Order: sequence, then structure tokens, then C-alpha cells
Amino acid sequence: MLQSKTRWRILEQNELLAQELADELRVSMLTARLLVRRGIQTVQAAKRFLHYEEPTFYDPFLLKGMEETIERIALAVKRKERILVFGDYDADGVSSTSVMLTALQTYGADCDYYIPNRFTEGYGPNCPALDFAKRQGYHLVITVDTGISALNEAAHAKDIGLDLIITDHHEPGPVLPDAYAIIHPKQPGCGYPFKELAGVGVAFKLAHALNGELPEDLLDLCAIGTIADLVPLIDENRLLAKKGLRAIESSGRPGIRALKEVCGMKQEAMDADHIGFAIGPRLNAAGRLDSANPAVELLLADDEEEAKALATEIDSLNKERQAIVSKMTEEAIRLVETTYGTKIPHAIVVAKEGWNPGVIGIVASRLVEQFYRPTIVMSIDESSGLAKGSARSIEGFDMYQELANNRDILPHFGGHPMAAGMTLKTEDIDDLRSRLIKQAKETLTDDMLTPATDIDLVAEVEDVTVQVIGELQALAPFGVANRKPIVLVEGAHISDMRRIGSNQNHLKIQFTGAQKPLDGIAFRMGHLFEEITPHAKLSAIGTVSLNEWNGKVKPQLIIDDLAVLEWQLFDWRSIQPNRLNSRLLDLPREKLVAISFQEGTKERLGLDVPVYDYRQAPSFFKAYVVLLDLPSNRVELETLFSKKGEPSRVYVVFSEEEESFFQTNPNREQFKWYYGFIKKNQRFSLNQLGAKLEKHKGWSARTVEFMTTVFLELGFIKLDDGIVEAVENPEKKALTASPTYQAKQEKAWLENEFVFASYQQLKEWFQAAIDGSAETKEESILNGL
Repeated sequence: MLQSKTRWRILEQNELLAQELADELRVSMLTARLLVRRGIQTVQAAKRFLHYEEPTFYDPFLLKGMEETIERIALAVKRKERILVFGDYDADGVSSTSVMLTALQTYGADCDYYIPNRFTEGYGPNCPALDFAKRQGYHLVITVDTGISALNEAAHAKDIGLDLIITDHHEPGPVLPDAYAIIHPKQPGCGYPFKELAGVGVAFKLAHALNGELPEDLLDLCAIGTIADLVPLIDENRLLAKKGLRAIESSGRPGIRALKEVCGMKQEAMDADHIGFAIGPRLNAAGRLDSANPAVELLLADDEEEAKALATEIDSLNKERQAIVSKMTEEAIRLVETTYGTKIPHAIVVAKEGWNPGVIGIVASRLVEQFYRPTIVMSIDESSGLAKGSARSIEGFDMYQELANNRDILPHFGGHPMAAGMTLKTEDIDDLRSRLIKQAKETLTDDMLTPATDIDLVAEVEDVTVQVIGELQALAPFGVANRKPIVLVEGAHISDMRRIGSNQNHLKIQFTGAQKPLDGIAFRMGHLFEEITPHAKLSAIGTVSLNEWNGKVKPQLIIDDLAVLEWQLFDWRSIQPNRLNSRLLDLPREKLVAISFQEGTKERLGLDVPVYDYRQAPSFFKAYVVLLDLPSNRVELETLFSKKGEPSRVYVVFSEEEESFFQTNPNREQFKWYYGFIKKNQRFSLNQLGAKLEKHKGWSARTVEFMTTVFLELGFIKLDDGIVEAVENPEKKALTASPTYQAKQEKAWLENEFVFASYQQLKEWFQAAIDGSAETKEESILNGL
């Protein structure tokens, strides 16, 4: 058995609907099942989703506040009033700023942008910035990707005669700012049909309304913010991302071309991962470490050399950011482990002075990966007495709502169910920690504290073909709410498994199919090589992709997790004694049950792990049972497995001081001859005639000693001080009446059955023993009823 890292949950499948889609669309059942799982349950909806029929964007004027906003911008342009775009410092914020500024400039507005400094101003609009805008002669401020929680700032703008228009997508609170206009799809009274736009999506809709037609030249910028901000890639977001990715591929924007170059992207087709793991983090890096302005300047650059310089600067900031994150994560993990030991509470809140507030969100994500708990990481500013925090959550714990229950100590907070940011007094950190742990304990069950993986599709090895993968890729771009499908290949035989990579830290596995094999790659799972037997039926979950090599295209499974659902037999019979100890020490101590049948085995093998005498062995249930030596008889082993339950693994060592199987094992004719020799000589010195006897018959001294002992036990001879004397008229007895003869035959049988048996023979013997244990338990239960 090999335990998976996460709980696997196979999502419910509607086979009837899937079959209808498969027939109508002429696609595989895997593709049809995935469409149904994604809520696409009609042929018409499937055609729209797959873009068999070109979808259209919603009318931007369906957004509440859009008409007032367009009228106010038109008035500003007519009066030649200056407009300030107030953005945010993440990838969504800088792309929103770029979209809005470009749209306003195209419309003829006199405009500029302002992004607050994360370290000196914090998140969102602030009064000093608004005062600055007023002094600089701005009459209208338009926020992008921020502002929905700026109650005091909106009131201040009104007081100083500054019109404030808020465009945002973050969760609105119970009270909205008193602004000139608000464009937010989730605000009360907004009839816009899609509520999950990113900040840049809202800005794009405003640009659409200003432009009078779809601003296709802004789709590349819109895709960056939409994908990077992890909003659901469904409905209009999917359309924006899909069209935007194609726009990025052919973008003539110097900034985007320079970004692609520093990311190592050539002319390849763009997908959501390119944004999520390469472009997005680099744009975020500027605002995390310093000012986000270089990121905006890069996206807006119209000069190739300037763009290259800015892209290089941002790339360097990203590398610096990675180093800082690594160091802070190590410190945070140590802080959690030293504070709580192995009993991690239901929620984690850690804080430290000097932590970079620009990357605490990333560190919070790393802690969630490590401990799977709702987590807040805070940076303490001793001079101001404030702490800035970033939160990341897990399934079943709505972080925004749970923080909202603590508004009394959180003067500033905002975000989503899975992520949030906040500012609070340092003196309130302990209070927030205790409250959040209590809230999490009341909300999260023990099962919910183990990460779960939802499985979209269950496939046979032969189901995963180049054609099917091509069909599944038509559902891209993948992201939140339309993630890459997780595929389960269950109980497959392995035809090949080996470690790969310069450090041997990856696994390459070939699954056996009815017609063709399926390759699997398990990155950073090389350590599992020793935990999977070549004969195991292996289950794997992951994502499917196409592997192109030397002109050949093959399907492959990129493995996320592995499991062996049945007990496994590991053959360690040929392991060298000097390696056995280290291999045992590598096994988890809490699962290890090492068994010996003979005295002195632990010392003989030089082991540093606990070894149980077979008579005192604990339960085998889910244990790693190691059989170090052979029992004296088969009953000892059969009894052991009949009483101790089914193990997770059995490791067979069966070490012996000496092997009796290859020692002379006299047959009946040899016993007969030797007895005749004794009768003929009647009385002789074993020491004197023994050597001659050995030479004459080719027997070893042990053979002679063994047969002599058997005859002595049967009463056929007397032995006194090395003198053998035949007994007159002894009682007739079979050789099997001798305990020594029985032990010899039993040991030879045990060696034949266990030491020299094939792997398959061993597996079958132990399976029968384990099945017998299960039957015995079932009979016991039935007898008790």
C-alpha cells in the first residue's frame, strides 16, 4: 500500500447526459463527461463553450454606474479636466491601470496614473494621495481594481471637491463608499449577467463603453490581469482570456514582447500557465519590492529599447523576490513548528518584525501548502505600531467572511473567500490569532484539514490518446472554475519505472495498456521509487498532455499524486546486511514492525531499530511488517498473520546464519546404509571412524552428526563419550519420529517456500495468509451475531 498525499474525491458523473453530448458532438466520452462536470449540459451550451459558435461580449452598459461614468468622463474631456487613474500594485492592478489609461488617452482625455506604494501608503486609495491629486489639478479620480472598501477616502474626496469613480471587483462590504459612481458587478442592484470579472475586466468593460465597440487592441493586457488574478475562467472571463492569449501571441506591444523574451517564450502558443507562472509573477514583483510604476511603464512602453530595459529590471526584481520569499518561508515554518510542535491548530497566524510586507501573501500560500490550514502572515512595523497581514485559506473556510466577523479589530481589510489583506494594531495580533483559531475549529472538521483532490475523469490506460487530449485541450484556457482536468488512472500495471533527472528526484513510469502503454512523469517523486514494487497495481492522478519528441507525438500523464490501494510485498531477501540497517531506518518509525523468530537476529544483523519477538508483535493493521528471519516452523508464520490483521506492506528479509537447503539432506537410502554400518560394527569411536566414513561416502561431518543424532533420538543407538553402540532389538520407528529430523525437514521446506521461492509464489502465499486472517475475522463476527 502507498498512501496518497491528498484525499481523492471522484466527482459525480452523469453518464446519460455525457453520452448524449458524445453522440451529438462526436467527441470521446472523457470529453463529454468533463463538459457535463463543468456545468455544460446541452449541445448548444457545449458548442458555445468550445467556441464552435462565436460567443459575444455582454453590453457594458448593463453594469450599474456605467452611464454616469461615461457621461462624467465625456464632461471632463469637454472641459479639459485632468483625470487620474488610481491603480493597485499587483498584476491585475497594473494591467487595469494600463487598460484604463490607454482607453482614456484614446478617448482624448488629459490623464495620468497613480499607484500607491505598498510600503509607505498601503493598499487602496488614501487621503494624502487624494490631497496630492487635488493639488496637482485633477478633477476626477477613477480607481481600478481597488476602492470598494474606501469609505473614509470617498468621503474625503467629496470634502475636497474631487469626483471619485470606483471600478473594482473585490468583495463589497455592507456599506458602499459615497462616490460619484461605482462600477462593480457585485454591487446591489447591478444586473450585469456575469459577476466574476477581474479588476482589469471591469476596466475593459469601461473601455468598451468609451470606445463604442470592442477595444480588441486591449485584449492582451486584459488577459494578463484576468488570468494572473485567479478569477474563474468561465463565461466572459474565459472569452477575455482565450482571445487575449491569442492577442499576446501576435502582440506588437513592445512591453509584452520584452516580457515574453525575459520569460524565455519564443513563438510558442500561449496558455494560461505562461501568465500564471511567468508573466504575472514578474509584473507582481515590482510592486512587492518597491514601486509598481515600472510594471505599468513596461506595459505602456512604445519604445523597444526602453521596454527591454524595464523587462530586465522587473526580471531582476523577481529573482530578488524569490530569494526573499524562500528565506521568509523558512523562518515562518520554523516559527510555526517551534510554537506548536506537531499539534498544529486549526488556523495559523504568524507575525514578525522586518518581514517584507510585499511578499507575505506568497509566504502565506507556502504555509498553506506545508500545513494545510487557513493562514495569516503579518509584517510588524514597530515604528507605527501596525501590522500588515495577508491571508490565504483552504476549502470550507471563507476567509473574507471570517475576517468580517472581527471588524472591531480590523480597521482595514478586504479580499475574497480564499485570500485577503488587512491592517491592524500590533497589540491586537494575539486576539486575532485566538479568535481565528476558535472560528476555524468551529468551522473545519478533521477531514477538512487534509487536502482533497477532486477527480474529474476516471480513465483506462487505453482511453488516454492523442485525439482525446486534443479534444480536452479545446476546453482551455484553464484556470479557476475551469481548471485543467484531473484524470485518475486506477489500478494499472507497470511495465517500467525508473528514476530520472540529474539528482534522480523524478519518476518516469510506463503504465501497461491493452494496446499501447501510457507514459507518466512524476516530478519530485523520485523518493517513491523504493515504495512501489514493480508488481504493484498503481493508481495515479494528474493532468494529461502531449509529449513531442523527435517528431513523434505521444500522450502522457503529468502525475500529481500516486497510490497503491492494496498491500505490497517488498523483496529484500538479497539485500546486504550492511545496507539493511539504513534501509530500515528510512522507513517511518511509527509504522515499522520488525519481527524476528530466532534469538540474536537483531544483534547478528546489527540493527538500530526496535525488533519484536514474534510472540509479542503488535497489530499489523496498516503497518510496515519486516520479517527478518525464518520461523522454526510454518505454523508460527501462519498464526502470526491470522491474528495480527492486514498490513500495509510486508518486507521479506529471511536472513539466516546458514542455509540448510544446500547442506546434505540425507535420504532414506543413506540413513539405511548408515544404520547397516552401525549394526555391522556394533561399537566404534565416532571420532576415529567418522573421518573415514565421510571420505568413503562423501558426506560432511555435519551429515554424519545429523544422522547419528536422529538414530539416538529414535533409540536405535547409544552414544557415550564419542562411542557409538547399536541397541539390540530397538523399537521400530519412522524417521519423522525424531525431533531433529522433523526440524531439518521443516527448515528445508521453509527455505524452499520462502528463501528460494519466486516473488509471485511469495505474494500468493502471503495473500492466502492475509485472506485467511480476513475470513477468520468474518467467521468470528458471524459467530458473535
